[in-house]
Amino acid sequence: MSNPKKTAAIIVAGGRGLRAGAGGPKQYRTLAGQPVIFRAMQPFCTHSEIFAVQPVTSPDDSELFQQAVAGLSYQPPAAGGATRQGSVRAGLEALADQAPDIVLIHDAARPFVDAALISRAIKAAEITGAAVPAVAVTDTIKLIGDTGLVEATPERARLRIAQTPQAFCFDVILDAHRRAAREGRDDFTDDAALAEWAGLTVATFEGDVANMKLTTPQDFVREETRLGALLGDIRTGTGYDVHAFGDGDHVWLCGLKVPHNRGFLAHSDGDVGLHALVDAILGALADGDIGSHFPPTDPQWKGAASDKFLKYAIDRVTARGGGIANLEVTMICERPKIGPLREAMRQRIAEITGLPVARIAVKATTSERLGFTGREEGIAATASATLRLPWGANGLAD
Repeated sequence: MSNPKKTAAIIVAGGRGLRAGAGGPKQYRTLAGQPVIFRAMQPFCTHSEIFAVQPVTSPDDSELFQQAVAGLSYQPPAAGGATRQGSVRAGLEALADQAPDIVLIHDAARPFVDAALISRAIKAAEITGAAVPAVAVTDTIKLIGDTGLVEATPERARLRIAQTPQAFCFDVILDAHRRAAREGRDDFTDDAALAEWAGLTVATFEGDVANMKLTTPQDFVREETRLGALLGDIRTGTGYDVHAFGDGDHVWLCGLKVPHNRGFLAHSDGDVGLHALVDAILGALADGDIGSHFPPTDPQWKGAASDKFLKYAIDRVTARGGGIANLEVTMICERPKIGPLREAMRQRIAEITGLPVARIAVKATTSERLGFTGREEGIAATASATLRLPWGANGLAD
């Protein structure tokens, strides 16, 4: 096959995951604070060799899906079928007009896929036309009959565990799925089995033992524990910001435009709440302060919206392989009153950061008419951020 090839990916996410226990579809549950489906999709969405990522979801999960994968770039979701096989076919049909050369088919319940495995899958499809990632079996396998008695012990050296993403020439696997639908075959548990039935030769390539599928409640407990151990460097930072009032008819507070009889004197939009949060995050990273990253002398930040600063700080955490455990901001002012705005502020910070609202606290206090805030000359804010970062080989976060 000649290069380059157009490669697309299908993320199968229409199942209910009943064996995973209570808590809703397993692909929308979180691991270490991040939705399973986000973890499963992100490596495909950011891979340089993939031009389109096609999710297949249940229409009932539309809102869950949009919230879980916010920030990723993907095709409009296709509606899943009654079986995994039906869902894969729906994804293939949705991609047909874009005519990919190669398609990777991946289960959303495998959230630990990485770029190296994706690259191996693409290469295998280019060489063989149909290939699956496989890992060796380490336990002895027994074949048992209906009565539970052992009938045979297969040779372990020849056994492999199949994973996803499974990789195929697009036209070939689409034709195989269409043929199976015409003939009423809907019982294939993976696409390799369907391809074998259709007469294709399926090759294997090196899988990844970390690329496990989440199936039972115990899987979630184990992986949550493992991820928690990897993010064992817990950091706390604090922030403080203040801006004086000037002329104006509104102020920006925690990402909201709040009507007021004054405005802020500031180089940017003066959002003291978000500025304090940025400083708290940068402090926890030991990464300077907001002024060192966004100097007030730089004209490009004149009037800038402060959500850009907060997104930047979050990206600094993500780049270190870490996550945010909690954000807290306290507004110090007489007016405007923060209480009626509290929940909207929490929601707005959640939108900016991608964090669950349950990890965000907004508080307010006055200074009992003392000092500049008591005299309503300005507003101050304090903030704290708790981060979890991975440990480096030297005992410090890399």
